[in-house]
Amino acid sequence: MSIGKKRRSTGRVTLADVAQLAGVGTMTVSRALRTPEQVSDKLREKIDAAVNELGYLPNLAASSLASASSYTIAMVVPSLSESGCAEMFAGLQKVLQPAGYHIMLAESQHHLEREEKLLETLLSYNLAAAVLLSVEHSQNARNALIAANIPVVEIGAVRADPIDMSIGIDYVAAMYQLTQTVIASGYQNIGLLCANQEQWIFQQHLQGWHKALLRNHMSPHRVINAAQTASFSTGAQQLPEFLLAWPELDALVCASDELAGGALYECQRRRIKVPDNLAVVGFGNSEFSRVCQPPLTTMTIPHRDIGIQAGQALLARLNEQPWLPEGILPATLCRRDSC
Repeated sequence: MSIGKKRRSTGRVTLADVAQLAGVGTMTVSRALRTPEQVSDKLREKIDAAVNELGYLPNLAASSLASASSYTIAMVVPSLSESGCAEMFAGLQKVLQPAGYHIMLAESQHHLEREEKLLETLLSYNLAAAVLLSVEHSQNARNALIAANIPVVEIGAVRADPIDMSIGIDYVAAMYQLTQTVIASGYQNIGLLCANQEQWIFQQHLQGWHKALLRNHMSPHRVINAAQTASFSTGAQQLPEFLLAWPELDALVCASDELAGGALYECQRRRIKVPDNLAVVGFGNSEFSRVCQPPLTTMTIPHRDIGIQAGQALLARLNEQPWLPEGILPATLCRRDSC
């Protein structure tokens, strides 16, 4: 009987289909795919031809479940648009891909319950390790990761009680330095604009902000934490709210470059001169911050380095080698013309 490209029962070509077409046993096909050096060239060519003809794809989930070792690492992020997400992912890939590991990316959409369900599903794949671009998790999620007994690294913001490893920046120190720079430039009536982000990171931003204002005997009450995402449109929408509530505002500290960019566009629309009438500073040192007019004063976060160090930490743990963490990476100030 001829073999079609798909079985009617499941719609998926199986190892048995390949074996039947190649005229060998399923164990031989499995051996040829897993350890081709153990199969003769002639037999391997015959099996490869059958694989290509049928379009066979190995069932990686089943393979990982059947094996004591896995080369799949899960990365769960609150949002794919999260600041620095792509750069951190690239840093992880740079280290882990040459070592043969594959990263499975999932989005929790800022919901702890969704993250918990995602991790429950991902852990069923017999993961080698997990990367979390978040520092807030439900107790069930923490317990599941601990019970899985795999390396776990939380990246982005550093916390004192990580599940396993924590690599990122100190947002308190970074926001303090940024706000202190604005104060040192002579501005007296300063506001802070945040938007929908991890609550832990917001709290660190707020702590750094309060520390700088109170140490200089200034009021820290001019704060808006918008429910919308940290985007250009949110920054543009919130600037009028600041000016309505605090018309004396002479400087605006934003928790992201996107928020600062939106505020900058709104200033231009209203013919508010930056920084003469209102200083605007951002956070993140995005490409936009370097090319907008005027260029934004902002904080540089070493997103790619965070990803690279996280990858190195995971590799060390997976290879049962000691991990000597730096843990906290430095954020640096980029002084430009907007302040």
